[in-house]
Amino acid sequence: MEYKKECLIKTRNKIVVCKENKRKIIFINNNKRNVEKIKVDGCQIKEGKRCDYLVNFNEIQNFIELKGENIKYALKQIEITINILGISSDKKNCYIISSRSPLSATDIQNYKLLFKRKFKADLFIKNNKIEVEI
Repeated sequence: MEYKKECLIKTRNKIVVCKENKRKIIFINNNKRNVEKIKVDGCQIKEGKRCDYLVNFNEIQNFIELKGENIKYALKQIEITINILGISSDKKNCYIISSRSPLSATDIQNYKLLFKRKFKADLFIKNNKIEVEI
């Protein structure tokens, strides 16, 4: 997949952050691996539903949505973005960082199973902040 130059940041920084409205995901890159950070919403994809960021490293795609409380809408945004930008052979992780999750634990488990079956992707839903070691 070729990304638009204006949407892509290539880095080997020890810390790679995606943030919006007090919600953020921090990738800790102690081994200084090559990382691609793509601004999806309003840059790589300008129309329709789409997630906020895509972060690639070690042949792993990480789809990120920074959201308020509407988790179901965030799931749809990630699902559509995977269909557009996802590479079927790569491992995928999907992160929803919300201000609050109104979903029950059972609902979240069902969505995790759905994403695993449908996209071969691991789904993580957390409030406010996630740190991920790469």
